[in-house]
Amino acid sequence: MLEENHEIISHIKDSVLELTAHADGQPAPPRRDNGSWALPPESRPSFLAVSPQDCQFALGAKGESPDLQMLAVYSLLPFDNQDGGVWKQGFDITYEPNEWDTEPLQVFVVPHSHNDPGWIKTFDKYYYDQTQHILNSMVLKMQEDPRRRFIWSEISFFSKWWDNISAQKRAAVRRLVGNGQLEMVTGGWVMPDEANSHYFAMIDQLIEGHQWLEKNIGVTPRSGWAVDPFGYSSTMPYLLKRSNLTGMVIQRVHYAIKKHFAATQNLEFMWRQTWDPDSSTDIFCHMMPFYSYDVPHTCGPDPKICCQFDFKRLPGGRINCPWKVPPRAITEANVAERAQLLLDQYRKKSKLYRSKVLLVPLGDDFRYDKPQEWDAQFLNYQRIFDFLNAQPQLHVQAQFGTLSDYFDALYKKAGIVPGMRPPGFPVLSGDFFSYADREDHYWTGYYTSRPFYKSLDRVLEAHLRGAELLFSLALAHARRAGADSRYPLSDYSLLSSARRNLGLFQHHDAITGTAKEAVVVDYGVRLLHSLTNLKRVIINAAHYLVLGDKDTYRYDPATPFLSADDTRLNQDSLPERTVVKLDASPRFLVVFNPLEQERLSLVPLLVNSPHVRVLSEDGQPLPAQLSAHWSSATDTVPDVYQLSILARLPALGLRVLQLQKSFDGHTTLQSSVRLYLHGRDVTVRTQEAVPVQVFPAAPDDFCLESQHLRSCFSGSSGLLQSLRCAGEEREQRVSTEFFIYGTRTSKDKSGAYLFLPDGEAKPYTPKDPPIVRVTEGPLFSEVSSYYQHVQTMVRLYNVPGVEGLSLDVSCLVDIRDHVNKELAMRFSTNIESDDTFFTDLNGFQIQPRRYQQKLPLQANFYPMPTMAYIQDTQSRLTLHTAQALGVSSLGSGQLEVILDRRLMQDDNRGLGQGLKDNKRTCNRFRLLLERRSSSSGFFSKLASVLKALGFPGARTGKVTVQDGRPVSFPSLLSHLTSMHLNAEALVLPVAQQPALPALRSFASLSTTLPCDFHILNLRTLQAEDDSLPSAEAALILHRKGFDCSLEAKNLGFNCTTSQGQLALGSLFQGLELGSLQPTSLTLMYPLGTASNSTNIQLHPMEIATFRIRLG
Repeated sequence: MLEENHEIISHIKDSVLELTAHADGQPAPPRRDNGSWALPPESRPSFLAVSPQDCQFALGAKGESPDLQMLAVYSLLPFDNQDGGVWKQGFDITYEPNEWDTEPLQVFVVPHSHNDPGWIKTFDKYYYDQTQHILNSMVLKMQEDPRRRFIWSEISFFSKWWDNISAQKRAAVRRLVGNGQLEMVTGGWVMPDEANSHYFAMIDQLIEGHQWLEKNIGVTPRSGWAVDPFGYSSTMPYLLKRSNLTGMVIQRVHYAIKKHFAATQNLEFMWRQTWDPDSSTDIFCHMMPFYSYDVPHTCGPDPKICCQFDFKRLPGGRINCPWKVPPRAITEANVAERAQLLLDQYRKKSKLYRSKVLLVPLGDDFRYDKPQEWDAQFLNYQRIFDFLNAQPQLHVQAQFGTLSDYFDALYKKAGIVPGMRPPGFPVLSGDFFSYADREDHYWTGYYTSRPFYKSLDRVLEAHLRGAELLFSLALAHARRAGADSRYPLSDYSLLSSARRNLGLFQHHDAITGTAKEAVVVDYGVRLLHSLTNLKRVIINAAHYLVLGDKDTYRYDPATPFLSADDTRLNQDSLPERTVVKLDASPRFLVVFNPLEQERLSLVPLLVNSPHVRVLSEDGQPLPAQLSAHWSSATDTVPDVYQLSILARLPALGLRVLQLQKSFDGHTTLQSSVRLYLHGRDVTVRTQEAVPVQVFPAAPDDFCLESQHLRSCFSGSSGLLQSLRCAGEEREQRVSTEFFIYGTRTSKDKSGAYLFLPDGEAKPYTPKDPPIVRVTEGPLFSEVSSYYQHVQTMVRLYNVPGVEGLSLDVSCLVDIRDHVNKELAMRFSTNIESDDTFFTDLNGFQIQPRRYQQKLPLQANFYPMPTMAYIQDTQSRLTLHTAQALGVSSLGSGQLEVILDRRLMQDDNRGLGQGLKDNKRTCNRFRLLLERRSSSSGFFSKLASVLKALGFPGARTGKVTVQDGRPVSFPSLLSHLTSMHLNAEALVLPVAQQPALPALRSFASLSTTLPCDFHILNLRTLQAEDDSLPSAEAALILHRKGFDCSLEAKNLGFNCTTSQGQLALGSLFQGLELGSLQPTSLTLMYPLGTASNSTNIQLHPMEIATFRIRLG
């Protein structure tokens, strides 16, 4: 169908669409009268060249629609929470005794121990108190009987244990894995949270675990096990599928969905991506039906009975059964009666599934830590199995099994090989947020809990990606020059430990903000330690790469060649930016752009003198704006100035700049400041170099303008009210307000996990009106509003390109004096979005959402790791974020985000603490307003042609439904805006030294990457000695899916797409691609043979890994 219509499309427009943004009518950036001001040369016209084929993806392709679409399931369910009898949240299950006569029931009991790498205790304390004993007794006890089975998931713990055991014990472990008694499931560093985690870190911790397993045990995981994350993202099945796993298990899903799926036998399904045209992303998924993964809720529907088969709870032990009937040890005398009782539960549970193979997990948190417990469970169960298996009239075969034993038996019965779709099973698409485990207890609070660390997580992630890329490039260049003996290879162990610390923090009690205060501090210390080390790795690599003469390179750990851009005093401090001290000799800066696209950015810097000029490395003056550096609303920091330099930064490269002291008054662009005190009696401390006008009252409403945007503010609140893009007639209302949520007065209150508000939010009413400070200048202008609990800053960049097309918004939040309150920021617009909004999953994909009137307010919040948007036929407003927070749209045209929460009590989910350790936290956002193309636009024509050809693609605020598949994508501009926000340029001052060697800017790429490609990572792989780097690296690429129907004129940046084609052979300047092997996501499986061709092709949304050798 598509092929036939290429002609029609090419008639509309030639195969390449060029939207050249001539700078007509745009205010030119400032030039001095004497003509000395030059912007970085803008001779290249900026254009967007996107082939129409690349636009078809977002319009939807043909593909079979899924049987279960989660958005539709939500609309369908009543969510009435009726009492289901012994299975409280379900229904009574009945069966006929002869149902298994033709095909017996096959039962796999899967022993497991869920080990949290930090929650109530720190990672190390859990290891010493519990985990090491679990694993030690495992080796001992599994060898006693070859029929025993066990599964293990968290490699962070396993690797620590491995480092502490004998060669003899290691050999025993390899034997147990080899003979199928012990299975490593998922095999990630942790069992990650799926709401707040970013896909870079999710993939990284999966690679870290898989590489460890391959190297130490020689095993590749086949099945996924995620019983404890609080809701599930559809990103995870995609990553597991790309890693060659064939089955997966999930547990914490909304009880109403479990009941519905149980009633319709849809608890097992093929999970498919919403955007998948051909089922290539399908993975088999098993959803557990009951309340919990503990023993009382896994053998069958009646916890009172199942608890009697948790033999750790035998009388005399430390834990018992809350249902008041204890387990009894199995003897000759009682085995018939006990086995029959358990079989009845197994049969009932089996009725909820389509196959005659049954999965019965047997375990709980930190179980099997004593030999006695192994004996109690394994011996008693074995007696039951022996009895059942000896009674042919029962038609049951029961045994211990691993997860893959279960999946293999199911596939075998279905007559397929693992990875295929078993006949008669449904296809599902969508995700499983938000989660409620009972009543209206929605786990939507943890989307924001402890936002300080959610932010630190992303800072570390950006540094890790930057350090990986720069280290790999520097090492390859050093090897090529024969200088690798002088390069600090020891940096590799810093990288390795940072991967592990970032990986550890993806755990579902870490980034979620749901651990005890002391454990949070432990995570914080690890994150900060790695952040500091990664700055060292970046500095060492940058030092090597910018040296004009590489022979002069000497690594001296005592005196680093570059200083860090900022420092953090403690794990819970905000960063302090480095002040560059100017003297008679010029100071040099190295600016690192970690993006794979060139960027024109304002590079911020603190200097100790207002008398400064900025030159490029070849002595050309660069525009820079001087402004004050404020320590509070009314005080500037003496002798410190902010300098904002407009510089073009090479893609994935380093730019050298120089600063000189200069007393010529024309060297920098001045900003002017207006300070409105709003009737408050405060003293103002300023410096004469930056003039400040002080006004005792509040201003009238006012507007700021740049070449791209005009934004208007309320004089009394200092907050944004409206936004207009250049060339548009009408303003778009975007009014900003702060709101406060309280919590309930009843016994159930909000805590680290749960959001249980006492009704709708009330407007935030501070005790004093705000002090408003307006800074205006030629390169940027900003408005800062100082309230008691939040300081907001909205900045417009007067810069062509990505930076200037959105508003920079940040909030410094401090609610340490609040009691049981949550602070929200709400944007209200005239966009007719109805009940529909869109949030991202893990920064990887967009999931459409609907505000469900039938559900309580808290059920309508969703995770927002990187963005959320609302739209109608005219426009789209996107809130981009640099840290994961909870988001919702509670009314048409609204978008609201929870900034922080302070809660005084535990919410009864095992933590035993409230959230009282709030920090001063800076939340960073970008606000992007985009117009949908007018009907004369090329893309509208393309859309209508495709629509006529049977490619549905609605263009409204309503969810675009393609063949019953709701999908949506950001525009290319939106993707780039997100990258700019999340991968800031690093400014590294060259340390003062007597004789400075010649420095040269470094560009790593020889060609421009298509702008829908993202280099997710270039990760040097470990050598045999795991503290040293090998000659190979993993290159991980992601081709983004994007929506073409948003305005693309006057973008001011270059952007081409190539239908997913990329020539890798010539990508890295000055380096040869020695080898190129496509592999599975985590490098465990080669895909195809390594060919001589270095040209690759990726499908939209595809993440692909290549094992490469650069040199």
